[in-house]
Amino acid sequence: MSVTDDLSFFQRVATRGSLTAVARELGLSLPAVSKRLTQLEQRLGVQLIQRTTRRLDLTPEGELYLEGARPILQQIEELESAVSNQRQSLRGQLRINATFGFGRRHLAPVLSRFAQLHPQIELSLELTSQPLSLLDPGVDICIRMGEPPDSRLVGQRLLGNPRILCAAPAYLERAGTPKTISDLSTHNCIVLRQDGSDYAIWRFRQNGQEQAQKVSGTLSSNDGEVAVHLALEGHGLILRSWWDVREHLANGRLIPLLQDYEAPRADIYAVYPHRRHVPQRIKVFIQFLAHALTIRLPDAPEPERT
Repeated sequence: MSVTDDLSFFQRVATRGSLTAVARELGLSLPAVSKRLTQLEQRLGVQLIQRTTRRLDLTPEGELYLEGARPILQQIEELESAVSNQRQSLRGQLRINATFGFGRRHLAPVLSRFAQLHPQIELSLELTSQPLSLLDPGVDICIRMGEPPDSRLVGQRLLGNPRILCAAPAYLERAGTPKTISDLSTHNCIVLRQDGSDYAIWRFRQNGQEQAQKVSGTLSSNDGEVAVHLALEGHGLILRSWWDVREHLANGRLIPLLQDYEAPRADIYAVYPHRRHVPQRIKVFIQFLAHALTIRLPDAPEPERT
């Protein structure tokens, strides 16, 4: 085995945290995987993994070895991608992260079509309530709302996505229609409790001036789909992404409010770590996704330009 093979093998062991899982992925027996790890440790003259009956823990030497292995393996992958013939079939892993709602409704169907066109790519879609860190080596692309939070990340806008204040006609008939931002304090507002954010403060801009209003209500949720359903049932006002309420606005089940004001936007980005050579499969997938989303959401607002 080459040094590169050893680095790749150890990274797999460290990230999976189970020799059984590694054996299953590599198609080897558990004793064979254990023996290979032992041989690697003997070659280096240090213990890399502290084995227990329930889990594997990295020793300080193991953490150092893993930390050094990651950039080396990434550089090799990028180099091979850069020099390969781009007309060849795309290969390799593509690990994508997205939020539950957008991922289920729009990303999963696009991923299915992409898999049909590129059957030799190993695709993995992980949906979470909040975006995962792209500095985690287990994620290649994150589809997120809002600009990249870190200068080490690259973000490509896919869709414009303003946030819309709206409510069902039944609620407005019962409680009246807010005319100003301060009116929100007298309305039942359905708040979304996510990401430790200041969810009880709704912010808006008009003519370059920001206004913030503390809101409250009898209903809240940590799930956007639930919050939209509550609004459709006439329980109160909601502030949600355009992509999530567009159909309800179009058919009149939700009515947009205070349209002279703009809430902070949540334009949709494909985000990935900055690197010298971006693997071709990442480039191709983002191009495919951008095109597919314009077909699925043809009425998307233009992304906000900075």
